[in-house]
Amino acid sequence: MDVLKAVNAVDAPAEVPLADGTGALGVFLGVVAVAVVALLIGGFLLSKRKHDAEPPPPRPDEQPPKPERRTHIEQTDPHSSDRFPEDGHALSPYELKDHGNGPLPPDEEQPRG
Repeated sequence: MDVLKAVNAVDAPAEVPLADGTGALGVFLGVVAVAVVALLIGGFLLSKRKHDAEPPPPRPDEQPPKPERRTHIEQTDPHSSDRFPEDGHALSPYELKDHGNGPLPPDEEQPRG
């Protein structure tokens, strides 16, 4: 036991301060924490003010009228067809072989020239 006490006495003399004692780090962290909370509150208030300045959503009678005909035109993908096989069996990746590796056919709507 005497050897252990001697080793501990050599490693940490009693005159070495273990902490600064002034609390500077605690004060700094407190100031940083207050600044972060102030930024969060300020961001919330700014967002609330911006949201209040926006016009309200339109009422049902102010909604735009529905168009008489379709405005979206469906375009087919030249890589695949929308048909499902008649036998109900979908192709697995190893059954595809060279499907999809060919060049695309030229677009009929835009003539070259």
